[in-house]
Amino acid sequence: MLKTILIVTIMAANLLQVEQAYRDELDYRVADRGAVSGALAASWNAAALAGREYVMLQPSSQEPVYLRFIEDTSGAAVEPMKTEGWNAVEILVQDPDALARALDDSELFNVVGRPRYLTEKQNIKAMQAIGPANELIYFTNISDPEKSGFGLQPAKSWVDRVFIMVAGARNHAALDEFYRSVLGMAVTAPMPYRIGVLSRAYGMPVETRHELSIAQLSERFLIELDHYPEAALPRDTVPGSLPPGIAMVTFEVAEWKPDLPYIAGSDRQDSFPYQGRRAGVLVGAAGEYIELVESASTVSENDAAD
Repeated sequence: MLKTILIVTIMAANLLQVEQAYRDELDYRVADRGAVSGALAASWNAAALAGREYVMLQPSSQEPVYLRFIEDTSGAAVEPMKTEGWNAVEILVQDPDALARALDDSELFNVVGRPRYLTEKQNIKAMQAIGPANELIYFTNISDPEKSGFGLQPAKSWVDRVFIMVAGARNHAALDEFYRSVLGMAVTAPMPYRIGVLSRAYGMPVETRHELSIAQLSERFLIELDHYPEAALPRDTVPGSLPPGIAMVTFEVAEWKPDLPYIAGSDRQDSFPYQGRRAGVLVGAAGEYIELVESASTVSENDAAD
């Protein structure tokens, strides 16, 4: 059902600082900026966000995958990996070693994991950093798509688009089942995997294996579903707002489903990049906000039928 990742929404205390960091360090560009409309905030069941400033950023490759930062005045802080829900953004890059060296001198990005190969085939290398909104980012290079197991494609620019989102839950089986049953995704069986940043967050040996599953959207996008320790906490969401931290992921869907349990119904949205398409929000098994948007091709077909 899920087709592509369209937007990752992150709450941020200082939009100017975020924009500067992504522009100067990652060569991202502003695709849109403005204030959250009342209609869009209502569709998120987050009326308090109406009128809040946001900035929408896009990689220099011009891939239509966006990071949307919304001004957050609540002062809420989320420590990466310590709560359930969306916990990491994974972005394609061309040279993680060079990027790590560049970010070592950054005042707005903090490298928390040095570049290392993730597989014995040495075809995937990644590093991790905390960004200016306290967001955890995996910067990943794929040197041989054929060996990735999922046909993932390499970066088209120095720092390219989001290609994987990471969600975590104490009840891993429920998380898997939600994507399988509610969203109709094929989800792999859980497999043990070394996740250094997760182990460090809970004071575990760095070589600890954690179960994870993969839901594949296409050859371009994945969702990683992680099993978190029992010490992980539910993420507190202020009524009328979105969850703090990495708040929501917006997916374009192959087929629009009007009868899913949207938290505030669904309606057409005019702002960028919805452009008149229907959108609605679900809450997943880990409390993660999932926004669904009908595909542009579906809209074209409906218009032609009319």
